[in-house]
Amino acid sequence: MLAAALFVAACTAANTATATPPAGTPAPPFTAVDSNGKKHSLSDFKGKFVVLEWVNFDCPFVVRHYKSGNMQALQRKYTAKGVVWLSINSSAVGKQGHFSPAEINAKIKERNAAPTAYLIDTDGTIGKAYGAKTTPHMYVIDPEGNLIYQGAIDDSVSTDPNEKAKVNYVEAALDAAMAGKPVAVATTKPYGCSVKYQ
Repeated sequence: MLAAALFVAACTAANTATATPPAGTPAPPFTAVDSNGKKHSLSDFKGKFVVLEWVNFDCPFVVRHYKSGNMQALQRKYTAKGVVWLSINSSAVGKQGHFSPAEINAKIKERNAAPTAYLIDTDGTIGKAYGAKTTPHMYVIDPEGNLIYQGAIDDSVSTDPNEKAKVNYVEAALDAAMAGKPVAVATTKPYGCSVKYQ
């Protein structure tokens, strides 16, 4: 009986650790190395808006957003306004989407992508702290370090690059927050390929 209770408690603790923090709560801190070997911590960007984009360049849903130019356009639009854009890959070694730093940089160049940095999270520590479930799974953090949006990039669940979304949730959240207004939709259900954790 005690063993069963401890097992349930352990499972609950594990689930809590990997649950997505609700919007309005502090974003989990992290430190990671990017594809150029530079270390980044979330605390480095205090006072700025930060976007976290879970990415897997082999996922058809991610391919759609890069093939259409949608993701790169968002990256450029908001980094030009001082937003920090961090692409994060949590694919384990041997899993889809895991690449060496040199391969990552080649793919970023090939796609004309423009994140502030591409963080390598091979052991899944950051992904699990944020409860990242899909690629893409998007998060927006305000200058005070609070999550103000998490979920899908937009309202179009499709792998077709020609498919046009009616609402881009990341864009809407950033535009509202940067104008000092509340974010109307702070949480949505993410769509895409599952994050390839170990």
